Amino acid sequence: MSTAPTVQDVPTTSDSRRIAVLRAQKSATLALREGPRPLAEYMALPASQYSVLDAKRIERIDDDTFRCYVGGLKLFNFAVYPVLTVSVIVTERGPTVKLLSTKLEGSPAVVAANDRFTATMTNDVRWNTGPAPDLLELGSDTSIQVALEVPGWFQMVPVSAIERTGCSVMQRVLNKMVPKFLKQLQADYELWASGDGSRKPIGDGQL
Repeated sequence: MSTAPTVQDVPTTSDSRRIAVLRAQKSATLALREGPRPLAEYMALPASQYSVLDAKRIERIDDDTFRCYVGGLKLFNFAVYPVLTVSVIVTERGPTVKLLSTKLEGSPAVVAANDRFTATMTNDVRWNTGPAPDLLELGSDTSIQVALEVPGWFQMVPVSAIERTGCSVMQRVLNKMVPKFLKQLQADYELWASGDGSRKPIGDGQL
C-alpha cells in the first residue's frame, strides 16, 4: 500500500488575518476474494466506465470528473454542507482522486466563507496482494487539508480551538467515509466480475 501523499504547504500571509489549518488523514484496507474477472483489470478501468458508487452523494460531470455531496457537518453552531468537485486519474494499480474545487452550502455565514478558504485533498485507491494466497486487498489512503480565514465575528475563539474542533470533525468524517467507500467498491467489483454490465450505483440500501 502506498503512503498517503503529503498535502501542500499552506500559503503564508503577511497581514493580520488569522488562518486556521484543518487536517485529517485516513488509511484503510479491505481483503476480498478475486472473482471470475481480475481485480487488476477492474482497477485499471478508465474513469468513463466507473459506476457512480453512491448515486445519492456522487454525480458524474464528465468522463473524469465527479461532484460529491459530503452531507451535513456540525462545526460549532453551524451546519456546513460541502460540495466537492474531483478528478479521477487512473494508474496501473488503481485510481487517484484529486480535489478540484470545494463549495460550502448552508447558512448565509457559511456561504460567505466560500472566498475565505483553500482546500487540498487526495485519495489514492490501490489493489495489492492480500494476507492469504487466495485473497487480494483494496486500500484507500486519503488526506485532506483546509486553510480557513477566521471571520472577524469569530475573533473571540482561539485559532487553536477552531483547529482542534475542525480537525476532529473532518477526522470523524474520513473515519466513516473511507471504510464505507471500500465496501461500496468491493460490491461494485463483485457485480462487474460476475459479468453484470449495468454499472448500477451501489447505494446505501445495498450495503
